[in-house]
Order: sequence, then structure tokens, then C-alpha cells
Amino acid sequence: MRRVSIRPRFYRSLGVLLTLAVLTGCAYDQAVNRLSPEERNAFQAYRKVMHGLQARTYLSKPSASERSAYLREIGIQQRFAALEPQDRESVLNGYIRKGMSAEALHFLWGTPQYTSGSAGEWEYWLYSGYASDLWEYGNRYGEASSQVRVYLVDNQVEWWSQEMPESHDDPGDHERSMRQ
Repeated sequence: MRRVSIRPRFYRSLGVLLTLAVLTGCAYDQAVNRLSPEERNAFQAYRKVMHGLQARTYLSKPSASERSAYLREIGIQQRFAALEPQDRESVLNGYIRKGMSAEALHFLWGTPQYTSGSAGEWEYWLYSGYASDLWEYGNRYGEASSQVRVYLVDNQVEWWSQEMPESHDDPGDHERSMRQ
């Protein structure tokens, strides 16, 4: 009986998938780089509230006027324009600030990984990643090295804190801390 190895087929398939992933990323970067500096800044502000298909559709439009019309069509420009002037400035410059609206925080860092509390009254939002990277990349769902908790009161940022998540390498750590 002849034994067939699936390894060569597996590695070829893996190679094809990795190549596609790299090419897709390159195409996305090239599309962003083709935007004018003003459009790039606007896209940076809008992309974290856009779904993946919306972002790709936006980038596929051949002209600035068509891209702008698409943003109006999906309501993103109107949502951004409805922000307070200070919130728009914070989003465009990439910084969180006390008093920022929850909607502006969505534009700044995207959808949180986790929320808790009474929405609209008091709550906290948990983001994965470093505060300094969240504006550039948005919430990093797979990032385990750092977290940012943002506390909101009446739909406004009250304070935030950068934390290092607890290590769960030793399952007995939690039990020992509970006994102390």
C-alpha cells in the first residue's frame, strides 16, 4: 500500500494563501496611497466606523467626487459632521480627551472589544492594544500585551487607563490570589 503525504499539498496551499494575503494588503495600501493627502486624512478618520466592504468600495471609486458621494450615501460624512468641533479635531489629530463623545471615540479607536455598564449613563469600554497605536490601527482584537479601559459618563469620556492584562500562565495564580 502506497502512503500519500499531504504535506507538499498543504505547504503549497499555505503558500498560495499567504501570497494572496500579502497581495491583498499591498493592494489596499496602494489604494490608500493613491488618495490625496486630504482624502487620506479623512479616510483615517472614517475607516474605523466603516465595515470592510464599505472601505473597499470607497477605495475602489475612481474619483474624489465619487468617493465623497459614497461617504454621503452611507451616512459617514453626516455622522462625522454632527460631532462637536473639538471632537472632530481630536479624531483628526488622533488623541482621546476628557469630554469626548462616545460617537467620537468610535471614530477615533473603532468598536471596543468589550463594554460594560449602563449604556448612556455610565459604562466602560475595553480596547486591546496600546493607546498610542489605537488611532492608527483601531482595536487590536488579538493583541494581548496591553489594554485600554475608557470610562464614560453620560456618553462622554471621563477617564481612561492603560493596563497590562493579567498573565494566566499558571492556573494556580488565580486560586492563590483568592486565598490571600
